[in-house]
Amino acid sequence: MFNRLRKKKMSNEDPPVNKPSSVRMNMFFFAAFVIFSILIFRLAFVQFVEGPELTYMETSRNTKDIPLAPVRGPIYDATGEVALAYSEPVQSLYVLLYEDYRNDDRKQEAQELADELAAVFKKFNPGDKEQPDAEEIVRRLDLDYQKTFGYVPRLVKSDLTTKEIAYFMEKKAEFPGIMVLEENVRKYDPDGVAVQVVGYTREFKRAPDTLKKYKAIRESASTQRDPGLVYHEEEKVGFDGLELQYQEELRGRSGYQSIDIDARNLPDGTMNLTPPEKGYSLITTINKEIQMVAQQAITDELRKLPKAVTGYAVAMEVDTGNVVAMASMPDYDPNDWDYDKIKYVFRNGTMASFPPDDTKKHTESVVLLGSVIKPLSVLIGLKEGLFTTGQTYHDQGYAILGKDGRQVKNSHSAYNGNITARRAIEKSSNAFMIDMVGKRLLNKYGSDEGINIWDRHMKEFGLGVSTGVDLPGEFLGRLEYKNKDESALTRLAFASFGQQGKYTTLQLAQYTTMLANKGKRMEPHLVKEIRDADGNVVKKIKPKVLNEVDFADAYWNEVHKGMVTRVSSFEGFPYDYARKTGTSEQGTGPKKKENGVFIAFAPRDNPKLAIAVVVPEGGFGSVSASPIARKIFDAYDEVYGLDGTPKGKKDQAKDTE
Repeated sequence: MFNRLRKKKMSNEDPPVNKPSSVRMNMFFFAAFVIFSILIFRLAFVQFVEGPELTYMETSRNTKDIPLAPVRGPIYDATGEVALAYSEPVQSLYVLLYEDYRNDDRKQEAQELADELAAVFKKFNPGDKEQPDAEEIVRRLDLDYQKTFGYVPRLVKSDLTTKEIAYFMEKKAEFPGIMVLEENVRKYDPDGVAVQVVGYTREFKRAPDTLKKYKAIRESASTQRDPGLVYHEEEKVGFDGLELQYQEELRGRSGYQSIDIDARNLPDGTMNLTPPEKGYSLITTINKEIQMVAQQAITDELRKLPKAVTGYAVAMEVDTGNVVAMASMPDYDPNDWDYDKIKYVFRNGTMASFPPDDTKKHTESVVLLGSVIKPLSVLIGLKEGLFTTGQTYHDQGYAILGKDGRQVKNSHSAYNGNITARRAIEKSSNAFMIDMVGKRLLNKYGSDEGINIWDRHMKEFGLGVSTGVDLPGEFLGRLEYKNKDESALTRLAFASFGQQGKYTTLQLAQYTTMLANKGKRMEPHLVKEIRDADGNVVKKIKPKVLNEVDFADAYWNEVHKGMVTRVSSFEGFPYDYARKTGTSEQGTGPKKKENGVFIAFAPRDNPKLAIAVVVPEGGFGSVSASPIARKIFDAYDEVYGLDGTPKGKKDQAKDTE
């Protein structure tokens, strides 16, 4: 009984306790762990990922970075000593608006400032009508913020004189908001060296409407967080030539002025300046001495020719692809930009295509190749098994096309008798090319495939495709043999002697290089080194073979031995050289045009330099184009030596003895 009472008492005094199960406890701790993990992850994300963006947004509300144009890097000739383009420092006067001048009272203050500045300019530049007057200064101050925000400094005048600089530095306290900042003006060699190759610069504000690359830069400006990569509207950027091709390398980095602004978007406090960084420099392959000879040679020939008004020449090293001269004449003075004066000559005619103008100041820049295609025609015939190296052909002075018996004659209807392929090149036989190449290609492959075979060989030699040159705006050629308005027979027959394809002088030079090195298509380039501001080489451009063709050595030898046409302008030339003249005809009757074309490489057995010259409406290539090539060869021999020894150094050695 006692035990029962005791148990009862105990049951009354110690009611049972409901303890949570271990499962519920585990779930509680797990949920707490997950919640704390999320909070910690979110905190880390805000701090390390969103932190910089939030910081930028916060500071950008109160601080603005105003870009300063970078210092554009120079462009040198092949010696690395002659600057073809460079940036010259100038001092410019800016005004920072610390007040809102949009109401009438404040505008009067701005007018007074403009009057004072105009008086200073007139004082130090008496009689100079180009100095901005008070009205122009008010316009440049942009008091109504039509061009930019209030915190952006206004350019009042560039290229201050030393007296103006001294005056404004001394009177700075009297002109609130006045700043004298160093800027750079792009200058070019006053001798006008390869100006179309170097190109030109214009203000960035004009660029996006013309060039896609700058349009993309402008569209991404709002998301650009690096002030050094922000383009200023007045900044000069490349518009053509090497200036455009190497824009990123030449540009450098923008400087910027950091300034606090108030709620009115006006400056509030002092301005901190981060100077711009200088861009890389380019060492080109253009040798000034050779280039100037090429330009003068074309100019001299144009004076002699009654119809020709333009001429083009490209000299390319056989082993490297270095373009040592690229002349497009007439040229212009890039230091004196006037579009109306230069609109017919500012583009590089050696690699671009533009039609003739009505004023006769410019002729078509790409022409039919004429007989200079014949070495390749023979190579194609040999490669395709259309004839052999020793096979003869009876050249009666013409070939017959079609059932109507139409005759296509040799130049001057020349009768050559029995000739081999080698002699056909030497004698420039149209009849051989038509009967042995054009017709046989058609008979072997048919119409469509015959055209395709011809097209494939042309492009393997760089005719009708990009040369790979490091310049913008290359024209790829006009392939008239693809025009189906004519029969396949007519197209192949006329293509075989150079009357069905128009190509640039640069393409012609690359083709000549392939003839010289027996089948390697070298990439032509205008820049061989890129250096930083301290002169260290950051990139070296190495020779590049774009493609190779496999032809028997006997075929190359046959062609080389045929490239021996007599050219009077090369009399006394101290090297054996391979050459081919050409005269392509366009139009008939009174509208007939004869274009002078010439290709050559030297020395014949160990070629160093290949040259192509085109003189639209120049007549026979042996008369109009070959003298230009001769002078370029001589200049190269003086500077580099066609045999590896510069003749100029030999002459200097003799003078010192």
